[in-house]
Amino acid sequence: MILAYSNLQIFTVELIGTFILVVFATGSIVYDAEFFDGQLGIPFAAVAPFIALLIGVYSFGKISLAHFNPAVTVGYYITGHISKIQILYYFAAEIIGALLGSLFVMKVIGEKANLGANAPNYDFSLGLIFPVEVLASAMLMGVIFYVVYTKGLRGFSGVAIGGIVGLDILFLAFISGASMNPARALAPALLSGVLSDLWLYWTAPFVGTIIVAFLFRGKFQAQRASNYE
Repeated sequence: MILAYSNLQIFTVELIGTFILVVFATGSIVYDAEFFDGQLGIPFAAVAPFIALLIGVYSFGKISLAHFNPAVTVGYYITGHISKIQILYYFAAEIIGALLGSLFVMKVIGEKANLGANAPNYDFSLGLIFPVEVLASAMLMGVIFYVVYTKGLRGFSGVAIGGIVGLDILFLAFISGASMNPARALAPALLSGVLSDLWLYWTAPFVGTIIVAFLFRGKFQAQRASNYE
């Protein structure tokens, strides 16, 4: 399955969708820090990306499959949903969209909490933090592939994908930061200058999505083969 839409269309909607996701995901953290002194906490930070993904998946899913995440893009490439050249369009759109999102947060909401940059909790060991981030990313990729495999989960695709992101944040962010998304982690880290933990979010999410992509690849190959029979 190679997407029927043009690479320019894919680039455009991925940029917009990633922008929305980063504004909601990081903006909620900055908003909480600026106006509520962090009292809204993790539940508020979990609900915001859920809403963003509802918007993004239902608005753009049919055009680009609504990745908004370089780790998810790699997963989709492994399963054959996108071509090699399309990876470049996705990555460019996701990173540019994320940077624009962080710039928007900086100018409109504020600069506290390092612009919403992800940070692990070093009260836990790295031997726990890394696999938890892998697990969060793997669960996200698993839900996404299940939605695609079932051809939209009967209209609940946005709820399922947004829901797993929100749940991952709610239950795992206190350990690993639960980014699951290298672009979402990169933009606020670059603009705030807080880069020390960026390596985690540019390794663990890819590990998680790649593992799940190889697990699902056979299912999608069989599904495509049956469609041609």
